[in-house]
Amino acid sequence: MGMLKEFKDFAMKGNLVDIAVGFVMGAAFKQVVTSFTGGIVSPLIGLLFNADFKDLKLILKDGVANDAGEVVGEVALLYGEFLTNIIDFIIVAFVMFMIVKGINKMKKKEEPAPEEPKGPSQEELLTEIRDLLKK
Repeated sequence: MGMLKEFKDFAMKGNLVDIAVGFVMGAAFKQVVTSFTGGIVSPLIGLLFNADFKDLKLILKDGVANDAGEVVGEVALLYGEFLTNIIDFIIVAFVMFMIVKGINKMKKKEEPAPEEPKGPSQEELLTEIRDLLKK
């Protein structure tokens, strides 16, 4: 039972819960960014190539069309989809950077610890009082 309690204590720490909430929000935000990239950015970039950006590929070996009209045996590098994913990543990373930067700005700056008072220490004062009482 000790290990289960230890895991519960670990899981209920504030940092882990914060990470879980951030992870869920990040996954939802990723969907928004993917939609933005696929619906807005890719078509605009696709205008430059006169093709759908996600469908861009470099054919290394031509395939053969079968009776159903499907190309079989084609070997291609799907660089359009890869570039779309890179754009998604850059957008998500930039937004997360801006969020963290904003949160760090909102945090209160920790005040420096007060300096110790100058002069004799408590022990020195007690020693001086003791010596005065002996007289």
